[in-house]
Amino acid sequence: MFSGKTALITGASRGIGRAIATTFAQRGADVALIGRDVNTLTETAQMCANVRPGAVAGVFECDVTDRAAVERVTGEAVERFDRIDFAIANAGQSVDALLLRLRSDTIDRMLDVNLKSAFYLCGAVAKPMMKQRAGSIVLVTSIVGMTGNAGQAAYAASKAGLVGLCKSLAKELGSRNIRVNAVAPGLIETAMTETMPDAAREFLIKQAALGRAGKPEDVSGVVAFLCSDDAGYITGQTLVIDGGVLM
Repeated sequence: MFSGKTALITGASRGIGRAIATTFAQRGADVALIGRDVNTLTETAQMCANVRPGAVAGVFECDVTDRAAVERVTGEAVERFDRIDFAIANAGQSVDALLLRLRSDTIDRMLDVNLKSAFYLCGAVAKPMMKQRAGSIVLVTSIVGMTGNAGQAAYAASKAGLVGLCKSLAKELGSRNIRVNAVAPGLIETAMTETMPDAAREFLIKQAALGRAGKPEDVSGVVAFLCSDDAGYITGQTLVIDGGVLM
């Protein structure tokens, strides 16, 4: 499906980002893996090679909250792979705090990691994609960005911002044949959700029509679809992946 294509993925060291990387590698793409932890990124690269012998997975150490660093590694990825066909802004972090206890540095961190990093990535990959006159960008938001949640105002606001970014960039870049979409996962079994209290986990699972938490692969398959030719007439959309919580 993606033979001869290159996918660039932030937050590729674990969880949803790792699943996206291995899914794209399995379907024929080379992958540029971006994150801060070289050791875990290397593990992801090995997993990509395991699912498809011959898959090329480049590891690029980068703090995605640093605009210059994002532009630098994107340039390095283009130099190594000659092109960027798909870009997935998956880097994210959650810090919970009620409004009256919400520190300014927590707000800044949520906006930097969850929202501003996506701006930086989109700006960096838009340049090579415009030259190619083709490309697909997928932003990973959250259903919390649509519903809000007590104690997660900063996280929800940062994720909601990605929905607006998706729609605006879809309109800006559509004339260059660059599609921009988003996915909004619900409860997904990752390291980020492992520390969730059992009562909260059970409550969220009961809200899902499918009666279970999602797996990273439930998200990565949808991301691959949005980047495929089958989704060639889809842009500016946010697909909810939550097992039937929001309906």
